Amino acid sequence: MASLNVYSVLVVLFLTCGVVMATKENDQIIKESNCETKMGLPCVLEAFTSIFNTGSISNKCCSELVVLGKVCHSALVKRTLQNPVFKYLNPATIIAKSIQTWNNCLELIDSPSPSA
Repeated sequence: MASLNVYSVLVVLFLTCGVVMATKENDQIIKESNCETKMGLPCVLEAFTSIFNTGSISNKCCSELVVLGKVCHSALVKRTLQNPVFKYLNPATIIAKSIQTWNNCLELIDSPSPSA
């Protein structure tokens, strides 16, 4: 029975350390890449609404998101999910919406403009 308790403590410790390491990893990526300074506030709000709520993202903000880069985009979304304010959200759903927003913006930016 004691070994079961030790095992349980080790599992909890491992999971806790994993979360802390993931938080530090995202924070480090965000800091080293200057992620928080690469998008204007209106586009940050638009992207946030499109991922964490319901909404669309404009072509202008898609351009800013693509310039921000996928690494920064992912790190910022993951860090936001770690905020207790968003604990009610399903992380899998948010990650899926984040990927969908990224892919839609990438496709929009990469597609040729219609000729005049």
